[in-house]
Amino acid sequence: MPTNSFDIRNFVPTIADGLQVDLPPMMPVRQGFPGEYVADIEAAVREQLARFSRLDLQGKQIAITAGSRGIKVMVEVLRAIVAELRTMGAEPFLVPAMGSHGSGTAPGQIAVLEKLGVTEAAIGAPVRSSMDVVELGTIENGTRVYCDKLAFQSDGIVVCNRIKAHTAFTGDYESGLVKMMVIGLGKHTGATALHQLGFDHFEHAIPAAGEVVLANAPILFGVGVVENAYGKMAAIEGIAPDRIMERERDLLVYSKAIMGRIQLDDIDVLIVDEIGKDVSGGGMDPNVTGRSALGLAIADTPSIQRIIVRDLTEATAGSSMGLGMADFTTKRCVEKINLAVTYTNALTALVLLPPKIPMICESDQAALAFALRTARIQHADGARIVRIKNTKDLEEIWVSEAYRTDLAGRDDMRVLEDAQPMRFDDAGNIF
Repeated sequence: MPTNSFDIRNFVPTIADGLQVDLPPMMPVRQGFPGEYVADIEAAVREQLARFSRLDLQGKQIAITAGSRGIKVMVEVLRAIVAELRTMGAEPFLVPAMGSHGSGTAPGQIAVLEKLGVTEAAIGAPVRSSMDVVELGTIENGTRVYCDKLAFQSDGIVVCNRIKAHTAFTGDYESGLVKMMVIGLGKHTGATALHQLGFDHFEHAIPAAGEVVLANAPILFGVGVVENAYGKMAAIEGIAPDRIMERERDLLVYSKAIMGRIQLDDIDVLIVDEIGKDVSGGGMDPNVTGRSALGLAIADTPSIQRIIVRDLTEATAGSSMGLGMADFTTKRCVEKINLAVTYTNALTALVLLPPKIPMICESDQAALAFALRTARIQHADGARIVRIKNTKDLEEIWVSEAYRTDLAGRDDMRVLEDAQPMRFDDAGNIF
């Protein structure tokens, strides 16, 4: 029986040549976001942990969680926590708290931390990694809740994590201490159990499972970190176990208020230079684009007609998670996709939209032609186009001339130079 092969790397739409459009000039703009930050991280950690100074930790083995996300200040925060625990007489150690990340193996999770700079030499405490877990109980629907065995058998667990909006679901508890207790410390077994429910159930399942952990695991206290739009630490708080649920909810509201975003309402075409797991867990943050992994609308985001993704980051190692939320991409981007890595991520998270591949174009110029022809606009040269590096670095962006009136008199967005024509190389890619 004959077989037909389809080489996606050599498949490129050829009709783009007939889609010549007049592109509007673009101007660089600097966005301003709330910039408060903690200058002395060590002093801030010392101040926050002072509220637990009455705890008897002499000779106690204390586990500290270390996650898999590249948080800029986390090495400094963990190092300061270790130092303070030692002054209290404790013997701290780190446990990877990252669910199934690192290929779901103990050595793999240590390797993830090493890439983030979280090592014994850098932090001042040993890293102990195991995938063994202890069952703590169940939530109402019968889903089992687990905890890392090494952490559970310690004399106390310090849960440390950044609190921020999640990329796949919304609720009172998204990325933060509660999710780290439930999925991070749950290791592969716990993460799989929760993910089987699907992200649409996380709004209720995460806090319910969090209560199970707080009731049955030796949680000593939490350390919640909030970053501003510039990647600096805006706040850090030491939180007693009985206040974690309350305080995380409040800190998430604060985090969302100061996060980076595109501060424009209506966008015809958004050009994203790169996506990747190192940018956002979802490749590109739906809290910026408004397009979630479940296809649901995200509040307080711009209305965007068409999204173009130009490329993958090098650090994403071929994972194209998030590409499915775009409308167009380039041949250059598709050639970098590692389907094995991408599909593994998708199947673990039980999401099917993020790994999909949108329409493939020969070049950036062709992608823009497709996007502008399919967007609901009368004249392409008056289109409202925004170009960003990625969904994390949003301080400097490019916007089309059509936004000039919108920007007049705004303190939070400043035009840096006069508008200039978009420039392409011989291959049709943006300079």
